[in-house]
Amino acid sequence: MSVTILAIESSCDDTSAAIIKDAKILANLTATQAIHQQWGGVVPELASRAHQQNIVPVVDAAFKKANILPEELSAVAFTRGPGLIGSLLVGVSFAKAYALARNLPLIEVNHMQAHVLAHFIDNHPQFPFLCLTVSGGHTQLVLVKNFLEMEVVGETLDDAAGEAFDKTAKLLALPYPGGPLMDKYAQLGNAERFLFPEPQVADFNFSFSGLKTSVLYFLQREVKRNPLFAAENMNDLCAGIQKTIVDILVKKTIKAATHFGVNEIALAGGVSANSELRQRFEQAGKDRGWKTHIPAFEYCTDNAAMIAIAAHYKFLRNEFCTQQAEPLARYEI
Repeated sequence: MSVTILAIESSCDDTSAAIIKDAKILANLTATQAIHQQWGGVVPELASRAHQQNIVPVVDAAFKKANILPEELSAVAFTRGPGLIGSLLVGVSFAKAYALARNLPLIEVNHMQAHVLAHFIDNHPQFPFLCLTVSGGHTQLVLVKNFLEMEVVGETLDDAAGEAFDKTAKLLALPYPGGPLMDKYAQLGNAERFLFPEPQVADFNFSFSGLKTSVLYFLQREVKRNPLFAAENMNDLCAGIQKTIVDILVKKTIKAATHFGVNEIALAGGVSANSELRQRFEQAGKDRGWKTHIPAFEYCTDNAAMIAIAAHYKFLRNEFCTQQAEPLARYEI
């Protein structure tokens, strides 16, 4: 029997719909929200309103691109959490209403679990493997034992890696989102010129708030001497900050992979688009004879294709939810 699923992702500020048939992505479309740039970060109320405007057109476009009729669907999947509660509510409500109207089963998906399973869209890592998931809201090391059996072995104690990029970029007066711009400037800079301390955190956990504070105090001190310090040294500052964040992520991944005896490591989440992190991650695996996995860029950022592939495996195990399912701002793997 063919399995065709409509998947909805609305955990933050991207409205995405995907259609998957027998584990193959037929459509994966996303509407982004530019309105948050003027506020320097995602405004939850504005995000949820934009989701309401975008969700019907995005779903309609996904059906057209996939060349699939609603009558061919086997189920409807949605992100239940974690994420912004207002944004999640739009996607959950749409999925439940659509499934009810067409008498289709519902599949709830954990957003972080979906990031991990994005590796199975075009690839097939061997279990067990270790996945570093880095995004604007989360930083986790996940030991993946099976498609739906995962253990978080390390996570951030404060800011996520994506937050560290965006917040330090803001200190440098870069526009939101600052992470991609920092990557761009860092490629032109000297990463050894300005060195910042790495927090000492036990086990496989992370901490980035101290780095942000260190950069803040450093800039305040230097700007007193030269008001144009940040602008005149932008490339080197970005390179130094980026190197510190990447050092923390890669070192912890190596430590955890060695401890658990895995020889395959994976990188997921929006921050995996960072050029230095990708290069250093792949080099770490190559130096140790490990196999590395990084999804295509369109599957790294928040997207419905990763929700769809997770739903596919849940469908095969008959893991459905009821119409009583509610969004969860916090939702552990």
